[in-house]
Amino acid sequence: MLFTPIKPMLLHMGNNDEIKDNPYLDNWDIKWNGWRILLHKQGDRIEAYTRHGNNVTAKFPELQDARHSIKAHTAILDCEGVVLRNGISVFEDFAYRGRLTNRSKIDQATLTHPSTFITFDILATTKPVINLPLIERKERLSSIIEPSNSLLVTPSIVGNGSDIFQLTKEKGMEGIVGKRGDSTYKTNHRSKDWLKFKHFKVMDVVILGYKESPFTMLVGQRLSNGQYKPLANVEFGFKPEEKNAFRQIAKQITTKVERNLIWLEPILECKVQYLEKTNAGLLRIVSFKGFNFDKIPNAI
Repeated sequence: MLFTPIKPMLLHMGNNDEIKDNPYLDNWDIKWNGWRILLHKQGDRIEAYTRHGNNVTAKFPELQDARHSIKAHTAILDCEGVVLRNGISVFEDFAYRGRLTNRSKIDQATLTHPSTFITFDILATTKPVINLPLIERKERLSSIIEPSNSLLVTPSIVGNGSDIFQLTKEKGMEGIVGKRGDSTYKTNHRSKDWLKFKHFKVMDVVILGYKESPFTMLVGQRLSNGQYKPLANVEFGFKPEEKNAFRQIAKQITTKVERNLIWLEPILECKVQYLEKTNAGLLRIVSFKGFNFDKIPNAI
């Protein structure tokens, strides 16, 4: 396993109503908003791999400090790579780090966008531990980590997740992950033993256009100068009957077709659900939540 790409265990999306009533989930972690990273360490050597198997060690000089926080000679850790701003992980900032390839820019970014690796599971020390229950793996993880600015163990609680879910909402964080304490670690598997619960927001937006393959709506908002600002491409959340009704309306308000994008008069509004806004005001992790046939788009 060591120093070879590993496909990590993945999560299912949970319904927020399950936080209080789910009898199986008894371990709750804060959900951080960054990149899934697996850290491999042996002696003085440390490497970082994304969930897709890309070696990104050279992008993060902070890993050399993180290495000193791992008190075991050998370890494979499951982490979220993040950039923290006042204790909140900012996805866009870590994605910026991941895009850098120039060494001088990477070195500068360690000051402007310092990365932290927040670990929540352990796959191996001198031998694999993935078949141990989660609660035992967490104990092993905590025993070998000395927290630092570069490497932390995620806060977690045992029992009911309602309080930590509310706390993360108040602090503007992404959400939480509920896990079974007796669950083993299944590589390259999406398991219902781990469920993620996120704090989504809802916004009214204008439909600016759409594509058919795959069916995607371009949505935005009207600016005070009368122009429209695109905010997101929405691909998920549509019912078949909603697509069909939309197509009938779209035929009547099409203004032009550019390649595979069909532009519309900006007179039809809908609701979308999203996780967060980027620094440029764009929406991340967006899904369709219904039409507003009775509303006229307003300027922002």
